[in-house]
Amino acid sequence: MDLPAPLAWLIDEAGASPSPERFLADLGRQLLAAGLPLGGGALTLAVPHPIITERTWLWRAETDTVIEALGFAGASLGQAGRDWLVELGPTWEEAIGKAPGSPMLGWAGTGVFDPSVTDSLRQVARFAAAPLANLAARATLSALLEAYLGRRSAARVQAGALHRGTGETIRAALLCADLRDFTALSEATEPAVMIAALDAWFDRVAGAVHAFGGEVLKFMGDGVLAIFPITGTPADACDAALRAATAIRAGMAHLDAIRQAQGLPPLPFGAALHFGDMLWGNIGAADRLDFTAIGPAVNLVSRLEGLCKQLGRNVLVSGAVAAEASMALIPLGEHELRGILEPCAVFTLADA
Repeated sequence: MDLPAPLAWLIDEAGASPSPERFLADLGRQLLAAGLPLGGGALTLAVPHPIITERTWLWRAETDTVIEALGFAGASLGQAGRDWLVELGPTWEEAIGKAPGSPMLGWAGTGVFDPSVTDSLRQVARFAAAPLANLAARATLSALLEAYLGRRSAARVQAGALHRGTGETIRAALLCADLRDFTALSEATEPAVMIAALDAWFDRVAGAVHAFGGEVLKFMGDGVLAIFPITGTPADACDAALRAATAIRAGMAHLDAIRQAQGLPPLPFGAALHFGDMLWGNIGAADRLDFTAIGPAVNLVSRLEGLCKQLGRNVLVSGAVAAEASMALIPLGEHELRGILEPCAVFTLADA
């Protein structure tokens, strides 16, 4: 049986689409080639994520480009797509499935959709069910992995990096931070209050890291290890890390003021920055693996963070970062670090 080209594509090729954005753009082009008067399209998938409830991809026919919008708790499923499509012209939308959170596929026309066009779009929606179910499952897996592993590790797991001993060398600015006297504080604080304090602390660290292009690799108790990989120059990575550290310091000062007003003690912290190579590798037992950062740069930034309390500073910066960065730093001399052969030149941020 001869099928219209878009339906044949949905049966034969759409299941191999590498991503939702590619699926939407390819399907949109198929429909345009078949003569449907489309101005754009939207595809929404629900995702299980601590903050994000849905991801919507928006395709514009005129430019053949796709952008992504994120939906957060409280918004109705597909609202970002509806808002986008309405700006392009008359709209048509359908849920691909009857279960709550089913994918939403919508189109905007360059003119009013006549019955023949809407009939064609309904048929497309029926044939799209199978490939969209596959894409939704992959989006769900990706969201879960990113929530627990971070973007870089999640991408490696999905790419099949599941063998012990495999890894990659990353040249980056590293940030290591943790709370001071956390053990004593946790022993004197109710668990629910302590968890809220940890969440507030991690929000400020991760928020600052992500705002300046970095990535949190690991949460370790009350500690955080983050990186700012080189995407331009080493100076760019180091400056981004320094701006994140400055934002963390400001965020924690604000949090301490809130806690003081609530009759709670402050949350003293230490953070250190270093620049160098690290191995981000798959390490563990035969049946239980973890992506772990190892190498001299990781050891140094961890030891440098431990020097914060001794020097009475909440942010310390290694000479390797200072040599690349454009931000003015205050030298604190050279210091021996436990387990590190050579003394480390240490700097700190200017007082706010």
